Amino acid sequence: MRLIDLSVTLDNETVADPEFQRPRIDYVTHGEGARVMAGLFPGLSPTDLPDGLGWAVETITLSTHNGTHVDAPWHYHPTMDGGAPAASIDELPLDWFYRPGVKLDFRDAADGYVVQAADIRAELDRIGHELQPYDIVLMNTAAGAAYGDDDYIHRGCGFGRQATLFLTSLGVKVVGTDAWSWDAPFSFTARRYAETGDASIIWEGHKAGREAGYCQIEKLTNLDQLPATGFTVSCLPAKISRASAGWTRAVAILHDEETS
Repeated sequence: MRLIDLSVTLDNETVADPEFQRPRIDYVTHGEGARVMAGLFPGLSPTDLPDGLGWAVETITLSTHNGTHVDAPWHYHPTMDGGAPAASIDELPLDWFYRPGVKLDFRDAADGYVVQAADIRAELDRIGHELQPYDIVLMNTAAGAAYGDDDYIHRGCGFGRQATLFLTSLGVKVVGTDAWSWDAPFSFTARRYAETGDASIIWEGHKAGREAGYCQIEKLTNLDQLPATGFTVSCLPAKISRASAGWTRAVAILHDEETS
């Protein structure tokens, strides 16, 4: 069995989110931790501890949408499936998040392009795969290779309402992308909106969740290392009450017969 890590590393340096949404990690060193520990035990001096050192601890300020994470239907709208209450991340079935994976390659699509159902059908025909209910469909875009660059949030294609509903109509419950968003980068959508005044193009892939409840994984990595099929995805989300998303350590599991 071989594991491929599909999750990005959370840090203070990488520009992986707009400024208003960037995380902050504060690090407590072992020396600082020794002083905290000494305060918990009257009479204890930090020098009494092994090597004068205590624990290392990190305090993180972040959004549920930082790092590699799973969006719940509640993120998109208060309702899903035509009017039912939208599920938050803690309400979703765990078996959605451990399923056969399918990778579709859209790295040649232009930044800002909105992928349509016909594009997905053509890519499925190219790899010779017929989607099955609950397949986890991962989209390899140009954004994957740009992760860590200052323009990451502006890179890669997106997936609109038509493409999203095509996938959900086949029983797909979880999709994923290596881009910042399932939808096209906002900078491109803003340009199109300025030209057309059509508000329906804003966040249209996400808003498809009003009609069919589904989840999406955002900010994946290493999708270029995956075969098109023949692997399992594990992307169990953190269980956060009433939350719109949960962080995940997403991995692809390839078995010996699949990697030989």
